[in-house]
Amino acid sequence: MSEEQPDDVYSHGHHESVVRAHASRTAENSAAFVVPYLTPGATVLDVGCGPGSITCDFAGLVAPGRVTGLDRSPEVVAQAAALAVERGMQNVGFAAGNIYSLDFEDDSFDVVHAHQVLQHLTDPVAALRQMRRVARAGGVVAVRDADFHGMSWYPALPELDEWMELYQRIARRNGAEPDAGRRLVSWAQSAGFTDVAPSSSNWLYATGQQRRWQARVWGERVLHSAFADQALEYGFANAADLARISAGWHRWGSTDDGWFLIPNGEVLARG
Repeated sequence: MSEEQPDDVYSHGHHESVVRAHASRTAENSAAFVVPYLTPGATVLDVGCGPGSITCDFAGLVAPGRVTGLDRSPEVVAQAAALAVERGMQNVGFAAGNIYSLDFEDDSFDVVHAHQVLQHLTDPVAALRQMRRVARAGGVVAVRDADFHGMSWYPALPELDEWMELYQRIARRNGAEPDAGRRLVSWAQSAGFTDVAPSSSNWLYATGQQRRWQARVWGERVLHSAFADQALEYGFANAADLARISAGWHRWGSTDDGWFLIPNGEVLARG
């Protein structure tokens, strides 16, 4: 989304640690609920596509159908386009754009998809109305978002409690809704959808490799991403606080029995 509403601030930003984490997402691990609708010949719009890993997977599933990836960051769009070239995908294209004013005709796509997008918006219902507008009759709008207060972890570490409280404060200061997953049905209904099918799925980090990866991702983001910049700018934390939280993430990552569960709400909306 290149022309965002004035109040929209992306809590995560596009630091390398953030984009690297997003690039690990695939259709299999992040969009399984929509895969049955990605049939050969289908046209797809992936809104908030990030570095394009899910989008390129979609292109492989719907070929020769066309997939369009849209994101507000031209820099991330360029990375997504490079990934498509690297993977030899001929039926996918990427562009910078605005989710609140999608530059497509009504009834343009069989599937309109947004992954971890609505939670960052000041007006998710308006975004869903736009997604509904460009979806064809008989098509589907598919959205998936995490639910931060639904996350759970072991062992109990005060630094991770601090992290959760800080994340909630930053996101809400930005006018966003970090507990989006549980609100997707309500938002879809408010956007005018008459057929809303809910589901949920998890990301789990509980092996040694997964724990180290998740700890490294958030250990870096707490110190270097827009999350850190906003925490300092808003006066919600100081550098020592962020260093302590980052160290807590790495302490969690070094455990032999650690567990971190991220629940995601999903809806397939029509009508």
